[in-house]
Amino acid sequence: MAANYAACAGCHGQKGEKKALGKSAAIQGWAVEKTVAAMKGYKDGTYGGPMKGVMKGQATRLSDADIQALAEQISKF
Repeated sequence: MAANYAACAGCHGQKGEKKALGKSAAIQGWAVEKTVAAMKGYKDGTYGGPMKGVMKGQATRLSDADIQALAEQISKF
């Protein structure tokens, strides 16, 4: 089953409108490519600021297909 945004909404808001835990940028409307790059960077440890540790844990459980699906969903918010 492909990942869906529900797992992200607790921190990022229903439409990506929130700064996660008050520390990250709002992700609402990010381009697919930007989200894919960020998620892959979190996964391999090359991306992130204050939320790097938290997001690495989230990203490592996602396949490339999951990341792509999430990025497409986020781009439509």
